[in-house]
Amino acid sequence: MIDDPLDLLRTRCLALPETNERLSHGEPAWFVRDKRLFVTFADHHHDHRVAFWCAAPLGVQEEMVATDPERFFRPPYVGHRGWLGVRLDVDVDWGEITEIVTDAYRTVAPKTLAARLDSL
Repeated sequence: MIDDPLDLLRTRCLALPETNERLSHGEPAWFVRDKRLFVTFADHHHDHRVAFWCAAPLGVQEEMVATDPERFFRPPYVGHRGWLGVRLDVDVDWGEITEIVTDAYRTVAPKTLAARLDSL
């Protein structure tokens, strides 16, 4: 049986300090302290891809899309703000996904929460 990418993504997002999940625009999404969105699931929301969109540090979106456009893309609506689209319907390295989700969290979380990641 193949693991559900939504469940695997959810596990990674909810493992981070003070995160919660709720629907946003009809898709599961994860927030820091119920306010700051850092990851949203995208299951055929606007195209044929199963993916997630996430906040990304400055310049990361351009680098990742240029390096591997089969796995990474500029998502609609939030891509102009530097958010990264990550496909989950291709061969997925879940260790890398964990790093991407953690970086997304660090990008939007208050410094005090982001600092707690160093002790995990």
